[in-house]
Amino acid sequence: MKIRAGYRISFDCLNPMPIHLMLSVHPDRRSNLIAPDDLKASVDCGLTQEPDSFGNLVTRVSAPGGPITFSGDFLIDDSGAPDVQNWRARQIPIEDLPAGALPFLLGSRYCETDRLGGLAWSLFGGVRPGWERVQAIVDYVHQRIAFGYQHARPTRTAEQGHEERVGVCRDYAHLAVTLCRAMNIPARYCTGYLGDIGVPAVDAPMDFSAWFEVYLEGGWYTFDARHNQPRIGRIVIARGRDATDVAMTHTFGNAWLTEFQVITEEVAQDTKAATRELLAAE
Repeated sequence: MKIRAGYRISFDCLNPMPIHLMLSVHPDRRSNLIAPDDLKASVDCGLTQEPDSFGNLVTRVSAPGGPITFSGDFLIDDSGAPDVQNWRARQIPIEDLPAGALPFLLGSRYCETDRLGGLAWSLFGGVRPGWERVQAIVDYVHQRIAFGYQHARPTRTAEQGHEERVGVCRDYAHLAVTLCRAMNIPARYCTGYLGDIGVPAVDAPMDFSAWFEVYLEGGWYTFDARHNQPRIGRIVIARGRDATDVAMTHTFGNAWLTEFQVITEEVAQDTKAATRELLAAE
């Protein structure tokens, strides 16, 4: 399967400022790229790219004052397989976890394990540890929160999402991550592309998506508390402790967001001309 994905994001900067962008496909998936995932800017702004402490690619920009647009349009190969499920995966005792998983047991800006620990153990302490326990958490969060773009709020924490019972994909992910960590299951927040591939199309503008991964026997596994079903065509951009670590754009100054477009769609096998056109444009 081939997937075309990309974005167009514009700002009006009130003064010259640095901007950090986390919009590039994660290194784990870059070997699958067919057409380059190049970030373009509408003005000369000295783009440089480097990995952050979590291995995500960060593009650093020295933006002049005034309008600036960032865009990308790429083609990537995908297996077409849904998210892996392994109901036999055991929960790993903390003393046997690899060092890289340990930070994802701790509380973070949006994931207050200290405040939701008691709730987690009262709800899931009697559920078999491992995949079954994680799925029980996902089921609970999926039913607890009502999705709606009108409910988006960038400051909402996991505890607030639990109490308010509304949110967007990041709120589902934050609450599920927090409950998993409270149950001693390493969980990390993920962001990236997830189009309507293999499911009925949604009548809403495309956006980036958030989900999470947990560490069980066999490694890291993908879960999605918003959709609560295995999905096809996820393209990871970044992973971190919560949304703080994987912000798509971070402006260090006063700037107005003036345009935001995202595209994620399967390229039909009989559209060879469109594919050649995309490759030629790159």
